[in-house]
Amino acid sequence: MSTPTVDVVLGKLLDGFVLNLQIFVITLIGSLPLGLIIMFGSRSRLGFRVFGRRFCPIRLLTRFFVWVIRGTPLMLQLIFVFYGPGLMGLPPIKSRVTATLVTFIINYAAYFSEIFRGGIDSIPQGQYEAGQVLGMTRPQVFFKVVLLQVVKRVTPSVGNEVITLVKDTSLSRVISVTEILFVADTYTRQGLLWPLFTTAVFFLVFNGLVTLALGRIERKMDYFRA
Repeated sequence: MSTPTVDVVLGKLLDGFVLNLQIFVITLIGSLPLGLIIMFGSRSRLGFRVFGRRFCPIRLLTRFFVWVIRGTPLMLQLIFVFYGPGLMGLPPIKSRVTATLVTFIINYAAYFSEIFRGGIDSIPQGQYEAGQVLGMTRPQVFFKVVLLQVVKRVTPSVGNEVITLVKDTSLSRVISVTEILFVADTYTRQGLLWPLFTTAVFFLVFNGLVTLALGRIERKMDYFRA
């Protein structure tokens, strides 16, 4: 087998990294709003009293779901989502990329929901009371007063998860998605080492750009500083 040229390898690596970027962007677009919805579920007060104690099924189910997602490896979740339905007699997910996106969105939504919940819990109760004294409804207080402060407080934590997501996209290779690390490993098995170092450069450069963007966003939030 002839050794592939540098141009061919770089082209394949670039195609793989484009897939990484697609997974990254679509995961963010899907997981951030889903994380907000899960957060509302984990704070739900809808329920009824059982033996003198309030039972909130939505909150319990949501927190159990988050516990399972956060407590199991992302790689295991990828394998389960792609292979599990077929093994259980259900219609399988035929596209490996679709299985990857579903898994990543659910996984990161669970993490984001806990970050959002912590941010909301950090807002003093006086903020709600002051808004209600001014005649605002509770939803108005949340969306016009509390939510903006929460965004400022959770930005660093969300930023850490975003940077982790950049690297986690490479885990999709476990179900043979042809992202950049999968491509690099293929060439490594053919005796080429430099594609692995090139892959590291791709991730380092993109993570650097993401870090700069997150820093800019944090500076934009400085208007909340006392």
